[in-house]
Amino acid sequence: MDGAWEWAAVAGGGAVELGEAWLWWRWSHRRRPAVGVEALVGLVGEMAGDEWVRVNGELWRARGGVSGEQVRVRRVDGLTLDVEPL
Repeated sequence: MDGAWEWAAVAGGGAVELGEAWLWWRWSHRRRPAVGVEALVGLVGEMAGDEWVRVNGELWRARGGVSGEQVRVRRVDGLTLDVEPL
């Protein structure tokens, strides 16, 4: 009889741990990134030259825009931003 209770305790503890891990993961992924290059995706900037874009006051090398137009950052490739016109 003791063996059954030991297995139930281990299974119950494992279920609690899995639930706790899921809740922490969910809580930590509730917002988009605030720092790093991941935070640039989706932002709007202005082309400052043929290969440069100004996003949040910083100049980045860009691919896909024309000088003087407003663009949106689609993805980040190293230190180059892939942009698309608005």
